[in-house]
Amino acid sequence: MQEKHLYEYAVIRILPVAEREEFINAGIILFCKKEKYIKVLCKLDEEKIRLLSIKIDIEQVKLNLLSFEKIAHGTPKCGPIALLDPASRFRWLTAVRSSVIQTSKTHPGLCTNLDETAKRLFEELVL
Repeated sequence: MQEKHLYEYAVIRILPVAEREEFINAGIILFCKKEKYIKVLCKLDEEKIRLLSIKIDIEQVKLNLLSFEKIAHGTPKCGPIALLDPASRFRWLTAVRSSVIQTSKTHPGLCTNLDETAKRLFEELVL
């Protein structure tokens, strides 16, 4: 019998006009404390975002999403947050913020394969 992993995940959202609270799902963050696992998967649907705002700086949003990925994966050149342990990086990435990129509240789950679960959640919630 395969071991089940307790994980948490959040959806990464793009809010072109934060005050209107309209968003497009652009990615997921999956974290498992026991396995010290954290993964970010992103895909930016520029066409959908432009339907909500023609003024949004898409290139800046892409850079910010890339920063999310680099921080999650602990890329050393990405600043002090990226050097924290996986749990601290996950908590920082999922902290409540009022900016163009936000995350949903975190949700728990159990799985036997973290990579497959990340892929499934990404396909279900973003693609």
